[in-house]
Amino acid sequence: MKKLRIALLFGGRSGEHEISIRSARSIHAVLRKTHSVLPVFIDKKGLWWRTDDTSETLIFDKDHLKERIFIHPGIEGSALYTSKAQLQIDIAFPILHGTFGEDGIIQGLLESAGIPYVGAGVAASAAGMDKVIMKALFAQNDLPVAPYVWFYRNRWKDSAAECIRQIEQNLKYPVFVKPANLGSSVGISKAQKREELGEALKDASRYDSKLIIEQGIHAREIECSVLGNEVAEASQPGEIVPKREFYDYVAKYVEDSTELHLPAKLSRDQIRTVQTLSIRAFHAIGCSGMGRVDLFLEHGTGKFYLNEINTIPGFTNISMYPKLWEITGLSFPALLDRLLELGLQRFNDIASNETSFGLIENP
Repeated sequence: MKKLRIALLFGGRSGEHEISIRSARSIHAVLRKTHSVLPVFIDKKGLWWRTDDTSETLIFDKDHLKERIFIHPGIEGSALYTSKAQLQIDIAFPILHGTFGEDGIIQGLLESAGIPYVGAGVAASAAGMDKVIMKALFAQNDLPVAPYVWFYRNRWKDSAAECIRQIEQNLKYPVFVKPANLGSSVGISKAQKREELGEALKDASRYDSKLIIEQGIHAREIECSVLGNEVAEASQPGEIVPKREFYDYVAKYVEDSTELHLPAKLSRDQIRTVQTLSIRAFHAIGCSGMGRVDLFLEHGTGKFYLNEINTIPGFTNISMYPKLWEITGLSFPALLDRLLELGLQRFNDIASNETSFGLIENP
């Protein structure tokens, strides 16, 4: 594809700030070889900074934060701004995991400024981030999800006993307690009994105002990558075999003991089922660009359950999304170019919509 001017957005106001940086470094190292990349670091206060775009690696300490960057909705043309200059870009590549980046907020800002971007739109990003809304959409589309309950943090604080009673009436131990709006296993705990449940809810409530509690399933953890817009394709599935109690933040990013089976050891029919469910999940939330779908394969029954979809999956050197495409035959550089193409296609498709009805003149 032609050489593009790309704004790489990373960091952000999220518990996954550090993971975003690692993903951005992997992407930057590849894109800078064939495109013009403007690295934009978003600090934990939400301020946007222009960083050193001449370095082979992303550097964003205080000596390399050149100047503040601003975005101006309503101005024609794709550009970012400093106090002195207009920075023309062709497309933005948000690699912002978690809240204030993967939840539709950045996507809405970019759309209001007329800037094409990689990945899911506003509604799909919001639905993909909120596990309660996501599971409701899955269920509405007849996709298999494990039993769960949810409630707001304030209800837990005001009526803890009632919340625990609701959980125990609907689910069996073990259960998984999660913030509804976060990823990378931040704030997730496994509770084997009531004594652990309270602590798990307390921990999850640190990160979000909505809590979801899911039925624990004795299962294999299967992941599948999806790529496309209205027409999507699925990668070969992979399997995660954590050595810890479950695939938590430490297992993902700190320890190096988790086994990855690439591809997963599945029958041909099981592979077809995983791919079909993954594409259906992708479309159920109206996703575009990319999505990594996480599933459970229950021991004993052989039944698949959808766990979640990540609309901005990790792109670190150990992340499953690019690894699964690599074993399917799509290299990392080719994957990034395809994502850029899909982002531009989606933007041009939306731009073709009529925005004036035209029957009433000069109201």
